[in-house]
Amino acid sequence: MMDRSRRSLAHVRSLLSRNRLRVAFAVIILLSATVVASASTGGISTASKDDVPEAPPTENHTVVTESGRAGTITAYAPDGEVLYYNNTRTKYFDVDPVEGDPLTVEYTATDTIHTEGPTCGNPPCTRNVIERADLETGEVEVIYERYDYKEYAGEWHDADRLNETHVVVADMVSDQVFIVNTETEVVDWLWDAQSDFPVEEGGSYPRDWAHINDVEYIESGEMEGRIMVSLRNQDQVVFLDRKEGLLGNWTLGSENDYDIQYEQHNPDYISESEGGPAIVVADSENGRVQEFQREDGEWNRTWQWEDDRIQWPRDADRLPNGNTLISDTHGNRVIEVNQSGDIVWQVPSTLPYEAERLETGDESTGGQSAAALDLESRTAAETGGDGDDGSDGLFGFEPLEFLGGLIETILPHRIYNALLFVSPVWIGQSEFAAIGIALLTGLFWAGLEIRWQLSDAGINFRLPVSRQGDD
Repeated sequence: MMDRSRRSLAHVRSLLSRNRLRVAFAVIILLSATVVASASTGGISTASKDDVPEAPPTENHTVVTESGRAGTITAYAPDGEVLYYNNTRTKYFDVDPVEGDPLTVEYTATDTIHTEGPTCGNPPCTRNVIERADLETGEVEVIYERYDYKEYAGEWHDADRLNETHVVVADMVSDQVFIVNTETEVVDWLWDAQSDFPVEEGGSYPRDWAHINDVEYIESGEMEGRIMVSLRNQDQVVFLDRKEGLLGNWTLGSENDYDIQYEQHNPDYISESEGGPAIVVADSENGRVQEFQREDGEWNRTWQWEDDRIQWPRDADRLPNGNTLISDTHGNRVIEVNQSGDIVWQVPSTLPYEAERLETGDESTGGQSAAALDLESRTAAETGGDGDDGSDGLFGFEPLEFLGGLIETILPHRIYNALLFVSPVWIGQSEFAAIGIALLTGLFWAGLEIRWQLSDAGINFRLPVSRQGDD
């Protein structure tokens, strides 16, 4: 009788302990869901012109392209209001002002084709276009287009104009750079990356091997008439001569040498007249913007900038005033950094690809090199954060932000960036931490419930090794 009472009491205590754990698990999951739900209601949106946030005033017009979940091109007037907005294409990439008409721009864009038809026999396919848009009238004209057979790595990220009839194109689909007459649509010159780089290196062939994401026709100086090309998956910026081909002694970076650069985007060439030769480049996977100066036949790093928010930058332009305009893709912002390294202008954006400050020349054309400006580098520790003093946490400590930072540190940088790219724009470090806590709690809870059910059914588990007491 006594043994039965003790067993009953033990069973009641067990149930109470289990219920307490269930309540605790439910509270943790509920709190995590609350954090995520709260973030989802306050995220940035550029899905329509009315959603686009206004920008702070500046002296010139600013154009921002996006190539993430929503492809957009937005032009801000100097007073910060939206002058022009277009989201008819799936993705928008490089944008340049048209010479002689600063409020007309040319850009590359991509449409994804998901339905089978005359232009796509095996969906998905892409339609790549070079378009010209008048930002005042809204008129859009297709300059050149081509249909391609795949969606992934099937875009043209950049095109640069040589003259009134010819443009050079970064052809990511075919791992080529070509010059085309847009009036006759005849390709006059072509360089194939396979002629100088082994297929065994870089990315996966043919899925996404070289990932050529930028081309620039150099108009003046020692490299006049050459073409600078960014091969992202080879971690290299190279220079091409249309007669000689690859100029190997001018190459910046090397395969998998991530200390120099890691899957870079949108390098800009600064000529001798502005203190070059120099290259300012978005060092995307390393989370920084940097500049290299050509000295004694070598490239030497002369400047870098980062803060503790920058995440996968994909464009950086040196402006004539010495400031640098940066598209911080996973930081969800476009920022202007002055010569002291301070942020003096910024506008929120979902996944910005490139920003162009009009009336200042094409990209970094009018900007001086870091060496000429005597710019000092700035690291994340020196910037002191993005303006959040941490006062919302306990004694300045934010547990979720700490755990989110820990997740970012543990995961490989490419994996973390890939998660950010496919996640909603409002998910940051804290939200990642909350989701991780909820998932781990749920898995642990489910495991305990299974064990409890088996235990109640008389199925117990013992360790394969046990310690015997003394006889």
